[in-house]
Amino acid sequence: PEPPEGGWGWVVMLAAMWCNGAVFGIQNSCGVLFVSMLRLFGSSEDKQLIFKTAWVSSLSMGMVFFCSPIVSIFTDLFGCRKVAVIGAAVGFVGLLSSSFVSTIEPLYFTYGILFACGCSFAYQPSLVILGHYFKKRLGLVNGIVTAGSSLFTVSLPFLLRVLIDSVDLHNTLRVLCILMFVLFLAGFTYKPLVPNTKDKEGGKKGKFKLPPARKICNFSVFKVLSYRIWAFGIPAALFGYFVPYVHLMNHVKERLGDSVPEEVLLLCLGITSGVGRLIFGRVADYIPGAKKIYLQVASFFFIGLMSMMIPLCKVFGALVAVCLFMGLFDGCFICIMAPIAFELVGAQDVSQAIGFLLGLMSVPMVVGPPIAGLLRDKIGTYDVAFYLAGVPPLIGGAILCFIPWVHERQKLKERAKPVDGETTEKMLENESTLVSDMTEKPVKELDSGF
Repeated sequence: PEPPEGGWGWVVMLAAMWCNGAVFGIQNSCGVLFVSMLRLFGSSEDKQLIFKTAWVSSLSMGMVFFCSPIVSIFTDLFGCRKVAVIGAAVGFVGLLSSSFVSTIEPLYFTYGILFACGCSFAYQPSLVILGHYFKKRLGLVNGIVTAGSSLFTVSLPFLLRVLIDSVDLHNTLRVLCILMFVLFLAGFTYKPLVPNTKDKEGGKKGKFKLPPARKICNFSVFKVLSYRIWAFGIPAALFGYFVPYVHLMNHVKERLGDSVPEEVLLLCLGITSGVGRLIFGRVADYIPGAKKIYLQVASFFFIGLMSMMIPLCKVFGALVAVCLFMGLFDGCFICIMAPIAFELVGAQDVSQAIGFLLGLMSVPMVVGPPIAGLLRDKIGTYDVAFYLAGVPPLIGGAILCFIPWVHERQKLKERAKPVDGETTEKMLENESTLVSDMTEKPVKELDSGF
């Protein structure tokens, strides 16, 4: 059916906005939780404390992306509402169980896996359901929904700091469970307007029959060379991407002392990330085809450069400036992922193309912060970790530069195929006409002879 462009869709939009904010607001505020975990579970005798603690946050963010291909399949099979509600419930259980642990190791499962998997299953349907209700206004609605993460990222660090100082980390995690409970209720608003695969295959009898495997996992997107470069170039750039989110708070605490309001840095990241999504999302509309990739190239260049500048900042004001620029280009990188995927693989395969990309992104998201923590434990300072964190974005950006050229060559080849086919068809038509003329001519001569 044609999207209604409003009505109940506005309620769905608000629910999806809450989902975006709750999931990534908590994930992006991990730096505040990280410092609290070090204080609560730490010991002066543990020489690998930062390395061990960093695994909690990196596992959590990584699993959100790692589950994306699986979530896209479940969403196609069972619909947005069921997947979102069950995901929010699992996330609630994971976060609540995290509030009862007494050592760091159980958090790997309760917070890093269980909570994060629930967030992933709740998040992706919130983006899919928007296409059921909006078409002409989809760009506007997506902008409002993704702004939810910036809004929560701006406000949540200050709330977490007040809660941790007042009621400790365990009770703070229980308060955050309220966000997940509201997210659980929000999932019930995802009333489907388009039947899912289960309904299509089962028909009126409601019998569930799995579709063919090639329909469930569409690996044909990897046949597109430009998509393959994109799908492996972006993960290559992200090995250092999440390092500042995890370690920046602790770095500021060590470098400038406890008197500095380090939560302001997350505020700067959140505000300019939202501004970047609005500005560069609009700019991307004026850039034709796969050349939108150059915006991501510029984003990775500046993100890498800003990461390298963090150790050079000796005063708090310089760190604020660095975070403002980093947030701006972070928003640029995120907001044009879907338009680029559409350009590379087309509308039919765009859903699973994004799912596979997010799944590949999970590997560097998980690995990067613990490596930075290990370097800090070995060397005694974060300087080398931040310098190295800036290298992968520069390398990944250089790889992405080849995509527009490759994509144009692919398009030229595709255009050449129909031309060759038409030429062959015309040659066959001319040949058949010639044969028919040759056969008709003797008949006419015979007719004239009689």
